[in-house]
Amino acid sequence: MKEATIAAIATAPGEAGVGIVRISGEESLRILGEIFLPQRGRKIESEDNRRMVFGRVVDPNSLELVDEALAVYMVAPQTYTREDVVEIQCHGGVVAVKKVLHLCLQSGAELAGPGEFTKRAFLNGRFDLSQAEAVMELISAKTNASYQNSLKQLSGHLSAQVSGIRRNLLEVLANITVAIDFPENEAEAITVQRMKGFLESARTEVERLLSTAETGRILRDGVKTVILGKPNVGKSSLMNALLRENRAIVTEVPGTTRDTLEEYVNLHGVPLRLIDTAGIRETEDRIEKIGVERAVDWVERADLLVAVFDKSRQLEEEDHRVLALLSERKSIILLNKSDLKEIISREMMVKEVPNAMIIETSMATQQGLETFENAIKDLFFHGGVDLQHETVISNVRHKNLLQKTSASIGEALQAIEAGMPVDCFEVDVKDAWQSLGEISGDSVTEDVLDQVFSEFCIGK
Repeated sequence: MKEATIAAIATAPGEAGVGIVRISGEESLRILGEIFLPQRGRKIESEDNRRMVFGRVVDPNSLELVDEALAVYMVAPQTYTREDVVEIQCHGGVVAVKKVLHLCLQSGAELAGPGEFTKRAFLNGRFDLSQAEAVMELISAKTNASYQNSLKQLSGHLSAQVSGIRRNLLEVLANITVAIDFPENEAEAITVQRMKGFLESARTEVERLLSTAETGRILRDGVKTVILGKPNVGKSSLMNALLRENRAIVTEVPGTTRDTLEEYVNLHGVPLRLIDTAGIRETEDRIEKIGVERAVDWVERADLLVAVFDKSRQLEEEDHRVLALLSERKSIILLNKSDLKEIISREMMVKEVPNAMIIETSMATQQGLETFENAIKDLFFHGGVDLQHETVISNVRHKNLLQKTSASIGEALQAIEAGMPVDCFEVDVKDAWQSLGEISGDSVTEDVLDQVFSEFCIGK
């Protein structure tokens, strides 16, 4: 059965200089020929492969002009999907690209689903599943560090390591076959020791990859950083200073921030997901009260709490409510307004929260801001992972499969230590080998593929 030719808008919605409609499949050239008239009057199929051609997009029924555009036809298999591919570059904006896409669908193409172009690239052997997933991570990267990590994965760094571990496990499975076929005691004992060595080597590699998962999560999602404090201590000023723009409203009036404000900032390569919360205080204002409740709720989900205090004012009940939220959590205390007379000292805060890092700042003069930024970088990227050379696991699916692999290998090693027959732990080794195959896509099910590519954007 012939696979459908698919089409979709490949550029983000909104106003832009150029918008791209992508078509992939056997009917790509025919569809382009129906809706695109080259300026030079030659048929599009007579143009050289990969040559950009200027012309007009027209409605094939009425020959009404839809847009002026550039079109390129790329012959399989040297294309993204390894199918025939056409790209039409028309004027950007909402209307033009939608009109061109409509003509493609009218001429026989089917609307592509999320990630369907990349899914076809995977199914046609252009790259493995982990590399396909790297495409989406590359698109959504928020810092240069996360971009470079996704680029390494796209280049096959993770694929190569997973393949190496799978080869070790395949060697173990081959040795199990030998031990079962030739069950003499001496030969089996030697074979079991060889298998143990391969399994220990495989588990070491798996655990090394898993040790990078927390760093990978931060690269992907950012550090969920919740800014806490009572009203008018400088929370919104801190957020504006980190963003280098006036994103949050700053006034002398307490309770200006009534809801959470959320922004991303690149802090020396660390993606920070900043959440500026309503001031923690008792209030009769119904809307502000909801904002305070949301602030407390965010505390439970935060990677880092940044508590801001006005060091020129005595600690009040509202301050103590904030301090209570910091207990046993990763936190930084900012003693703000250090340009004013000191009432709260560093020593007082150490007694209140011994585990917190304390930094004196002044949002008015920017004092302490660089110290604060470096402290966050040191907290989360403290040199345990070499981002430049190591493969970092940033995909939750990969992490879960690596954990399953490690557990299965652990079960096999326990069976060896207990002196059990080799056929008793064959299933554990097969499970480990299978789990790694799900990372690369060698042993993945259609349901998993659908789930993976459903998270992609349409047009990629």
